[in-house]
Amino acid sequence: MTRAILLCAGYGTRLGSLTSDRPKPMLPVCDHAIVRYGVALLVGHGIRDIVVNTHHGADTLRDELGDGEALGARIHYSHEPEILGTGGAIKKALPLLDPDATDEPFVSMNGKLIFDLDLAAMLEAHRADPDVLGTLVVRRVPDALDWGPVDVVRDDAGRLRVRDILAGTGEHMFCGVHVTRPSVMARLPDGECCSLRQGYIPWLRGGAPVAAFEVPDRTYFAEHSTPSRYLESNVELVRGTRLRFPPGRLRGVDPSAHIDATAVIHQPVRVGPVAHIGEGAVVGPDAVIGAHAVVDAGATVVRSVVWSGARAFGELRDSIVTEDGVVRADD
Repeated sequence: MTRAILLCAGYGTRLGSLTSDRPKPMLPVCDHAIVRYGVALLVGHGIRDIVVNTHHGADTLRDELGDGEALGARIHYSHEPEILGTGGAIKKALPLLDPDATDEPFVSMNGKLIFDLDLAAMLEAHRADPDVLGTLVVRRVPDALDWGPVDVVRDDAGRLRVRDILAGTGEHMFCGVHVTRPSVMARLPDGECCSLRQGYIPWLRGGAPVAAFEVPDRTYFAEHSTPSRYLESNVELVRGTRLRFPPGRLRGVDPSAHIDATAVIHQPVRVGPVAHIGEGAVVGPDAVIGAHAVVDAGATVVRSVVWSGARAFGELRDSIVTEDGVVRADD
């Protein structure tokens, strides 16, 4: 049985006040927490036993996901009083990822992603290549050096192999998803460590084989590390970018929302349950109004996100409105 870990224990420091009281995977995109996209992707591919590691904002993740039953999953939590990094998190969670000591491959996925990845194809490719320590999901990008380049080559048998990582060469980026075995991750050092820097990189340079799974250019990928990337993800999805396993409705006006007769809605928008759009307000295009949010009379909300329970007023463009204030997406 394939299991998975969603890595959710980062601080999200580049997002400033947006992550002051919640971890990055709890940011809402089209009124659904990012972590729900990862759970929906895994469950849609038949992976129901999911470990979520926590640190900053642990209670918010537990409140959002519970035991996973409502999402079709069985969710287990691995809390880190001190943050352990991607490698340390996985090593700590190995008893949950391999409770029967069968050494079955498992999927590791960064919890800040919305990624329309074909997990079935990735797992099939990994199982067809049993000699590798792991399979890294990569995509070809023009700015690989900015992301941390992955050098990918095709061997004599036509298989994609990782030749090096973060060495300054390569045209691919690592997408934050890999599949490996518990016995491989058990080799990592104890304590805080990175699965790439203290794992795959030294193993590769020692001659161990690591496979690459390249996703097509059209595959939707968003990682939400800055306010501008976060806003862009909301806009792309509300404009109709399709996901094979969305966590729920991503666009349109919920029937329970109250729209004043004098308000103007310019599609595309997402207006969540019990949201209130006031007299003479203008919402859209490219706007997301969260559940129970309020857009004041006369307000304009264009290419912006209003979080659940927040209040929008005045003229807002390229902004994120939280209960604590407004964050410009270009800040």
